[in-house]
Amino acid sequence: MTILFFISLSLFILLSALLCLVVLVQESKSLGLGASFGGDPGESLFGTSTAQVLKKLTAYLAFFFALSSVILSLWSSAIERSHQAKQNAAEQSLFPAASPSASPAAGPAAGQEWQQNS
Repeated sequence: MTILFFISLSLFILLSALLCLVVLVQESKSLGLGASFGGDPGESLFGTSTAQVLKKLTAYLAFFFALSSVILSLWSSAIERSHQAKQNAAEQSLFPAASPSASPAAGPAAGQEWQQNS
């Protein structure tokens, strides 16, 4: 279960890096990152309809990013609760609760009561 969580976490990191790359490659009002690949503002980096494809890809990646962040958040809290339950069970097996024994009644000690009366 933990290995699957870390694989999912690695895929989430890859998804976030891909989302950052797709956002940076999109054509902006200025040249953007597409110009660093040798294109000019009149050309598209990946073809003629690149802007629409990148917008759709960005929307899909953003949706999966949000969904996976919620899923990983819930999953990590469930793992933490499971870990805490195992830790509490281990502590209780090491230190079982003491059974209530006959203890002296709470109140003033016999010597204090005698001193107050005299």
